Amino acid sequence: MKTIHLVSVITMTLLAGCASTPESAPEPKVEEKIQTNDFPTRDRVEYVLNCVAQHGGLSYINQYACGCKIDKIAEKLSFADYEAAKTFNYLKSTPGESGSVFRDPKQSKDLRTQLKDAEEFAEKSCFVK
Repeated sequence: MKTIHLVSVITMTLLAGCASTPESAPEPKVEEKIQTNDFPTRDRVEYVLNCVAQHGGLSYINQYACGCKIDKIAEKLSFADYEAAKTFNYLKSTPGESGSVFRDPKQSKDLRTQLKDAEEFAEKSCFVK
């Protein structure tokens, strides 16, 4: 009988200990990783392939430098801004009124400037020749 009573006391003590937490114990902090680099893989690969082609063809050095370059651009621009800037840049040469939609708005000018600055930063950082 004493053994059963002792087992139930121990069980009750353990269950009570599991059910409550000491007040002095801090809650664990969950660190959230802020995603600053949200470029899809397909767009990264496309950028690297175009960059490699512009810089003399596929070699380890070109591939590394171009991969570095898109990483540095991604540090400066979100993918949405990068994509919009790239689109504005590509379509700004459309002649006439149709092209003015891509050339003239402040957003277009700001994003194209940000992309140009990010590309210059990337070229200096990654030693692209």
